[in-house]
Amino acid sequence: MPTSASAASRRIKPTLNTKFHIDYDWWEKEGRELRVYLLSHLSTEQRDFFIDNKDTEEIDWIDPKTAEVRKIDALQRALREASQREDFITTRTSLVDGVFRVFLANHNTPLTPIELGERTGRSPMTILRTLSGTTVYKGLRPVTPKTD
Repeated sequence: MPTSASAASRRIKPTLNTKFHIDYDWWEKEGRELRVYLLSHLSTEQRDFFIDNKDTEEIDWIDPKTAEVRKIDALQRALREASQREDFITTRTSLVDGVFRVFLANHNTPLTPIELGERTGRSPMTILRTLSGTTVYKGLRPVTPKTD
C-alpha cells in the first residue's frame, strides 16, 4: 500500500520551482543499501579506510574551536570532507550522482532544479525531467508536506 508521502509525490506535477531532496526513507522502503552507495562518493583513500575498518561507525572528532572531543559518525565526517574537494562534482559526474552529491554537501537542504543546475552545471530542465519521471533515482524526490 502506498504511503501518504509517495501518494502525495505522485499527485504533484513538479516544476522548475519545486524543491527536491534525498528521501532517506525511500532507501529503507526499497531495501537498498544506503551506506554502500554513500561509500561510492568518497575518494579512493577514504573508501579504502572503510574497507579496511569495516566496524568503523564512530570516530573521535576534536572541535577546532573548543578542543571538545565528541563521537561522530565516521562516514558522515568523510562525506563532509569529500564534499569540500573541487572534484566532488564535475561535468563527468553523472547527473543523478551530481545532484545527490549537492544534497550531501548541503546537508540535504531542499533545492529547485534551477538551484541544482547552478551547482552541477547541468540544464535545470534536464534535472526536472529526470527527477520528476516515474522512476525514483537514489531517493531523489520532491519535498512533500508532512501530514500528521
